[in-house]
Amino acid sequence: MTVGAVRRVGERALLVELPGAAEVAALYGWLRERQAAGELGEVEELVPAARTVLLDGVADVPAVAALLRTARPRAAAAASGPLVEVPTVYDGADLAEVAALWGVSEEAAVQIHTEPEYVVAFCGFAPGFGYLTGLPARYEVPRRDTPRSSVPAGSVALAGPYTGVYPSPSPGGWQLIGRTALALWDPEREPAALLAPGVRVRFTAERA
Repeated sequence: MTVGAVRRVGERALLVELPGAAEVAALYGWLRERQAAGELGEVEELVPAARTVLLDGVADVPAVAALLRTARPRAAAAASGPLVEVPTVYDGADLAEVAALWGVSEEAAVQIHTEPEYVVAFCGFAPGFGYLTGLPARYEVPRRDTPRSSVPAGSVALAGPYTGVYPSPSPGGWQLIGRTALALWDPEREPAALLAPGVRVRFTAERA
């Protein structure tokens, strides 16, 4: 694959635009490899998103931009990051609605959601919030028509192709299917965020 537009952002950053999540994962992996090999020079941070990758704190912007324009990343290999297990009580307010959208029972919906191994594609929205891919495309669900004014911390939710876990109470329009007591964000922990790009995630069903 070839990368899309490479845009300069400020004096020490570059933003690469890409068609979708697969291309983002491929470029992010390629950049991590180049960084480990010392081929990027000084780059402080690589930040993947839904359709972009940001390179921040770039010492030699013209050289890295030229490298990006000739990059030919291959499809991302299977994620090899650390595995985080998320024990989940599946009693979310929208579980019945999600099961109906999938045409299955609530018990089957839980089995569907706990079956895949997920990968954190990128982070955003709130500190510690990871956008997890891995649920088959046929199980994508829409956001709620009316967002909730407050979603409790630890809520496990679905929207579009993503699964997410709310790290703190906040407004939100995702479909709530369960909850976990796991602390996704702890400023006194190192690292503060439990989920980061490339981390693998497994959801396990727990009794209330």
